[in-house]
Amino acid sequence: MPIGYLTRVIEFTATHRIRRADWPRERNAAEFGRAVDDHEHHYQCRVTVKGPFVPEVGGVMSLPALDAMLAEEVSARFGGHHIDAAAPQFADGGWLSTGEAIAVYVCGKLAGRLPPGVAMHAVRIQEDAHLYSEYFGES
Repeated sequence: MPIGYLTRVIEFTATHRIRRADWPRERNAAEFGRAVDDHEHHYQCRVTVKGPFVPEVGGVMSLPALDAMLAEEVSARFGGHHIDAAAPQFADGGWLSTGEAIAVYVCGKLAGRLPPGVAMHAVRIQEDAHLYSEYFGES
């Protein structure tokens, strides 16, 4: 049976900062520059799932089901919010809210909710036209 790939692209605007809570401001500024202060991005999130192509059901999985998961786990959680406050992993002392970390987070949130036989293939978080991060589920 052929394997199909389904990608949905969503966009959201959110605020974040990149700084370590255990470092003084000077060290954070030296490492992360202006990103230590709150700033906003218009993110693009691309989620690709893979699984057996089943022509009778239209493809890999239900697009409305994937849309519902993305709406709950990404758009509602992060859109219009501060990423560092929207998920416990990104609170001070936790993960830095980089594109890489957001991609890993989104992958983890969606992977367990997919239908049987469907798996995550990739999550891409694009912060602007010249910067994006991808995660393919590797440990």
